[in-house]
Amino acid sequence: MNFYSRDFLIDHCKSILAFYDPRVVDTSGGYYQNYYDNGDLFEPGFRQLVSSTRLIVNYATAGQFFGREDYLATARHGLDYLEKVHWREEEQLYAWTLRDHEPEDMTQQAYGYAFVLLAYAACRKAGLFEDDERLLNTYNLLENRFWQPEYGLYADELSASGQLSDYRGQNANMHLCEAMIAAFEACGDARFLERADTLAHNIAMRQADLTGGLIWEHFTPTFDIDWNYNKQDPKNLYRPWGFQPGHQTEWAKLLLMLNRHKPQPWLLERARSLFDRAWDTAWDAEHGGLVYGFDPENRWCDDDKYFWVQAESFAAAALLHQSTGDARYQSAYEQLWNYSWQHFVDHQYGAWFRILNRDNSKITNEKSAAGAKCDYHTLGACFEVLRVLEQR
Repeated sequence: MNFYSRDFLIDHCKSILAFYDPRVVDTSGGYYQNYYDNGDLFEPGFRQLVSSTRLIVNYATAGQFFGREDYLATARHGLDYLEKVHWREEEQLYAWTLRDHEPEDMTQQAYGYAFVLLAYAACRKAGLFEDDERLLNTYNLLENRFWQPEYGLYADELSASGQLSDYRGQNANMHLCEAMIAAFEACGDARFLERADTLAHNIAMRQADLTGGLIWEHFTPTFDIDWNYNKQDPKNLYRPWGFQPGHQTEWAKLLLMLNRHKPQPWLLERARSLFDRAWDTAWDAEHGGLVYGFDPENRWCDDDKYFWVQAESFAAAALLHQSTGDARYQSAYEQLWNYSWQHFVDHQYGAWFRILNRDNSKITNEKSAAGAKCDYHTLGACFEVLRVLEQR
């Protein structure tokens, strides 16, 4: 199997989408988001903002890449739901979760706004609208609700009544960096590129240098390191304790994407360092794959295997190989794909499994779940490697 070939990656993207195509659209509005491995639905009425927007990204990007109007129509369907159901016009807020199309949780999450911006960028690139108003409006909402200029980073969480949480984290800022790069690519407005550069430097350099050059997840309200946040809960879905190898490699990918538009020596240097250290610490030589988390002494604190960690890491490896020519990154790419092909890709029903035990046994028969997985990482990683191959 040639995992580094255009034909393979295109076929694999099609196979992932084929799992969702017949069942993703809810004709009453939005997307179904909860699937068992065989595609059967559970909790059909439950929606979460990040999954709603990530599915828009999936179909807008695929529609643009493949020139398929049906995919673009699916993206429009999700865009309509985002703007008419998730967005609550009277409150001027996004519903974080919905049940049967009615708001359940109105907490405002910068992490969610990141994917609203990313969805708008993907739709703008795909030609679903031609002006920049949605991108700029989202930027301004972020500016007014979450941006903290004294730290050059975004806060995380705002209650529906407008109370800002004390929690600060890197994850929302990472995905906002991703969204800002995409928004710049979509419309060319330099403010998006400058904000992406600011976020990248302040997380991947300034904050990382507080913890020995690796990116810690959690901070105090003044962006000092919070070593104890969720220490008793290293498997927390959204805010796990410990260093996350997948976030080191995801940042490596983003730094190299940023380097396309604003080349700076530190971007490649730090991307290499983040990837190399994550790989050296988290690769499971016995069972394959990258584990989920390790502690400040480089001991694994969560040895489960997550689909997104492998996907983000093979995309980062491809970008590093492109940037350096170093054969180690080609080898890492192949190892990640061989492992994922054997254990994560569902060759019976399609798409990827979400999570495995260290020995690669299955933990759950829930393939995709609102807020947890919709194959956004896997599709996005494949499209990113296709972009690398086009530039060879």
